[in-house]
Amino acid sequence: MKPAHHYAHMRDLSPTRRLGLITWVTLMCLLAWDFSGLDVGLMSAIADSHGFPLRDNWWFETVLHTRAKQLAIVVYLALLVMVWWPQGVLRQRTRWQRSEIMVGITLSLITISTLKSFSLTSCPWELQAFGGQALYVSHWLWGLPDGGSGRCFPGGHVSSAFAFLGLALPWLVSDSASQRATGLRILFMVVLVGGVLGLTQTLRGAHYPSHTLWTGFICWTVVLANHLLFGWLAQRRTTH
Repeated sequence: MKPAHHYAHMRDLSPTRRLGLITWVTLMCLLAWDFSGLDVGLMSAIADSHGFPLRDNWWFETVLHTRAKQLAIVVYLALLVMVWWPQGVLRQRTRWQRSEIMVGITLSLITISTLKSFSLTSCPWELQAFGGQALYVSHWLWGLPDGGSGRCFPGGHVSSAFAFLGLALPWLVSDSASQRATGLRILFMVVLVGGVLGLTQTLRGAHYPSHTLWTGFICWTVVLANHLLFGWLAQRRTTH
């Protein structure tokens, strides 16, 4: 008789372990995208030597960039207030969990801003191929200047959406299927908005698709690490 083999299925994993596995799979997909070289090819398809036709488009520049950023600030401040005076679905979460959400969002924004400040990667619209002065240099070559102004990786604008990925986590890690469904809906909305903002910046020539993808992944890993930290701190509170 052959020995029985037992394999772990996704449904057998705890919610947190399941999210960890999905995170690793996502990382592999992002690395595959980076090494495919599709970034420059896609940008070349929507621009020419004169630049990006949609760079100054009113809807993209004013509505989906400037106004969207202002709306993100309003949402951030509203969530901050709701740590103490929750409304809507946030009433389902404890103050500790609401604090976790805000800390995760804040850390995501700080992380992206800090990485951008040290990045020498310039925006696509600065490339010589599109009428600028920079040469293409992969963001993996972190310390190598490309002749442009740099500070374009990760994507700052799209982080104003992806930072809110932490909003979904307290529901996603719940043992309740209905709670996880709520978390998935929140996650879907955040990813959708982030995708729209990222596409906007790509069409304007401000960011490669990979900038959007990596910004989302960085924000996700930050909020996930923050969740694990808050879980550890909560355990310490109950044992002391």
